[in-house]
Amino acid sequence: MTKKINKKFLFYILIFISAIIISAYIIEYNFGYKPCKLCIYERIPYIVSILLIIKIFFSKIYEKETLLILSIIFALSFVLAFYHFGIEQGFFNESFVCGAESLSENTTKQELLEKLKQNSISCKDVSFKILGFSLAAINIIFSFILSVIFIKLFIYYGKN
Repeated sequence: MTKKINKKFLFYILIFISAIIISAYIIEYNFGYKPCKLCIYERIPYIVSILLIIKIFFSKIYEKETLLILSIIFALSFVLAFYHFGIEQGFFNESFVCGAESLSENTTKQELLEKLKQNSISCKDVSFKILGFSLAAINIIFSFILSVIFIKLFIYYGKN
């Protein structure tokens, strides 16, 4: 890599990340699959990364630092997706993040009806799969690959 970032390669990554986010919304709104809370949280790194990559296109200031931030973002995305996958597989228990609230003996009928009206989706329920993989499993793969790509771009930034 040269001192400058390969903008064409970065543009392809931007297109790929945008396609992932657009696909998530298509699955939700066109196909009618409601996401759980973790699924929604897993979108945040992709949206932030789109903004940071666009920032690289318009400003050369802090390019290398932005690449480091992008690698950290996708490393965190990997951890979040792995946690979600672990909940789906039963390795981890659902947490308060997933809306898994225990019903106590003191729960009234009205409170129970209110919880049912919220229609929250459990993080362990996999409602949509692609080639037999849940979206959390696919996100593990994508986040890992993108994290490695941005780490390599960061390391090789400024080297011939």
